[in-house]
Amino acid sequence: MTPAMLPPAITIDDSRALGAAVERLARQQRIAIDTESNSMHAYRGKTCLIQLSTPSEDLLIDPLAIADISPLRTILADHAIEKVFHAAEYDLICLKRDFDFDVRSIFDTMAAARVCGYQRIGLGNMLEDLLGVRHSKKHQKYDWAQRPLPESARRYAQVDTHYLLPLRDALYAELRAQGRLEEASEYIADMTRFELKSQEFDPDGFWALARPNSLSQQSAAVLRELYILRDELAQSVDHPPQRLIANKTLLEIVKLQPRSARKLYDIRGLPAWLVRQNGDEIIEAVRHGLSSRLPIERPAPEPIPPPIVERYSALHTWRRETAAARGVESDVIISRNALWDIARRNPASVDDLRDICGLGPWRRQTYGSALVALLNGSG
Repeated sequence: MTPAMLPPAITIDDSRALGAAVERLARQQRIAIDTESNSMHAYRGKTCLIQLSTPSEDLLIDPLAIADISPLRTILADHAIEKVFHAAEYDLICLKRDFDFDVRSIFDTMAAARVCGYQRIGLGNMLEDLLGVRHSKKHQKYDWAQRPLPESARRYAQVDTHYLLPLRDALYAELRAQGRLEEASEYIADMTRFELKSQEFDPDGFWALARPNSLSQQSAAVLRELYILRDELAQSVDHPPQRLIANKTLLEIVKLQPRSARKLYDIRGLPAWLVRQNGDEIIEAVRHGLSSRLPIERPAPEPIPPPIVERYSALHTWRRETAAARGVESDVIISRNALWDIARRNPASVDDLRDICGLGPWRRQTYGSALVALLNGSG
């Protein structure tokens, strides 16, 4: 069945319909899940749609219309129901951030595809290559906070989950045939582990731009003023800061140090409407930066001792070669963070590798002896 032939998804936009849907979902062995947010169109993005599919129906749950979607919590936390995502991490972050939902028993089709050695791992590529389904990318940058949702957006959202269950089955069969189910389970656990980051604005975040661009202290002072102003303006118009004024545009203003709003019109990437409305504020930020005390840079992190760097380098080379032999990307073998932890611990035995995040039982059994031998041999 092609996307155009799918029966329409069921819209869930009131508490009664949600309760009935949860009762049906509770009887499933697995469900497919996706979310849509407006993060590309708002200062603080929010989850605007939750798509759920079972073998018999597709649901579009509207959290903007339902005051309380907490009945979904028990479904998502139920270990007995497998939840199938494609590239789960951002969806999991949104569900936790916006609704405090914890999701258990996850199968990530993108992670599974990487373990299998696929190179084209976008959902559209996977659906076309494995199931022969063409999925339009037309609504990838859509503002999902808009209501009512047009039929084309609803259909796009429906397709995101409708085919995930057969895609999961195809990848699961391939993992089993390759003998890689346990590896995939560990890798999916790694890929879906996250920590919520603070959404509070950090005025010292400008150093992430100043340092790599080797700005002088005075230029860094100007950048700091512009960085803070950009956030204030973005909040006022409910727009993502970097989509209001891109980082490269901020740096261009720092470079040119314009003295009048008229000069701002010559800067590529700076919207004319923003210059008309807030040009004087931008110029004032430049002036204030030029006349202010120079910002104090955060202390640089302690340098990593050379023996640890040498061990990491040896591990990195081993990982690259192992991945090439397997026909997968390097991080499928072991994550970069885990490599650093191994280098710091300098294990003398496989037992010394226990409790390293990202190095579960399968990886320790498969790679542990080689890792210990490599480090012992490298001194």
